Amino acid sequence: MIAAIKRRDFITLLGGAAAVWPLTLGAQALRHRPLVGSLQVQSLTSSARYASEFLRGMAELGYVEGRNIDLERRYAAGDLRRLPALANELVNLKPDVILTTTSAAALAFTQATQSIPIVATAMVDPVGFGLAASEARPGGQVTGILISLDALPGKQLALALEVVPRAASLNPTTAVYRAGIEAAAANLPIKLVPVEVRGSDDLNAAFQEFLHEKVDLVFVAQDSLLLSERARLATLAIDARLPTMYGLREHVEAGGLICYGINVAENFRRGAKFVDKILKGAKAGDLPIELPVRMDLLVNLKTAKSIGLVISESFLVRADEVIE
Repeated sequence: MIAAIKRRDFITLLGGAAAVWPLTLGAQALRHRPLVGSLQVQSLTSSARYASEFLRGMAELGYVEGRNIDLERRYAAGDLRRLPALANELVNLKPDVILTTTSAAALAFTQATQSIPIVATAMVDPVGFGLAASEARPGGQVTGILISLDALPGKQLALALEVVPRAASLNPTTAVYRAGIEAAAANLPIKLVPVEVRGSDDLNAAFQEFLHEKVDLVFVAQDSLLLSERARLATLAIDARLPTMYGLREHVEAGGLICYGINVAENFRRGAKFVDKILKGAKAGDLPIELPVRMDLLVNLKTAKSIGLVISESFLVRADEVIE
C-alpha cells in the first residue's frame, strides 16, 4: 500500500503481496535428516538476504544444510495466486516444519495441512487472520514473528513530517496501519483518497494521480507486490520528484528516499530458533508469537539530491545507514 500526502489531501495505494524458495533435494530421496519446507513470497533474488540470515541462525544452533538438515525451497516471485499450489507441493513432501513469511503464505499452508507446524517470520495480525487464538498462546499450528508494531505507522509519519514538514499527514487504507496513522495525525487536516493497485500495471496511473492531486509525500507501506516493484517505484517517484517513505530497507537500497521499518532479515535469523524448538519436540501452538526487535532507518542521500530535497544533518545522524 502506498499513501501520498499533501496539505489537506493524501492518497493511498494498496498493493498485493507475495513470494517463495528453490529446490535443493530430490523429492523421492530417502530421508535421513529433518526436512524444512520453505516458501518465500518474493523471488529467489529478492529473498536472498532473508534466506542467508535464516541459514546463519540455523548454523548458530548447530544445523548445516546437507549435513544434519535439509531444505526444500519454493518461490512465488510476488504472485500471491501461486501460493496455494506451491504450499501443496511442499506439504506433499511431508516436511517436519514449514518456514514461510507473510500471513497470506501461512494461510495457504493451513489450507493444505492441519498437522505440519508452520513458522512465519513476517506476519501481520495473525489473530485477525485466524492463524492464532492469541499472540501469547497461538494454540494452532502457526507461530513466528510479526512484521508490524502498533506504533510503527505513527513513527513513520513523524519521521516523514520531519523531512517534508509542509505535508499534513498520511493514512494507509488497510486496517492494520490505519489506527496508528489516524491516532498520530488526529489533529492534522487529512483527506484520504484511495488508489487501489492490484498489479504492476497500475503503478503508472497511481503516480499520475499523485501528480494530479499535487501531493507532497508518498508513503509506501510493507507489501510484497510493491517490494518486487521497488526499482520501478523508485524511478517513478524520482521522475515525479516526490519524496517517499518506505517500510522496508530494500526500497531505499533500490533508490527510494527513506525507510523506517522492521528489519525482516533479523526476523528470519530469529525464525531459526522456532524451527529448532519444533524439531526438538515443541508444538507450534505453544510457542508465543514474538514482536520484531530491530528497526532500520535508512536515507538515500543521492535520491534526496535528485529530487531537490535537503535533509537536515540532525536527521541524517540518526540514520542507521545513509546511502550516498
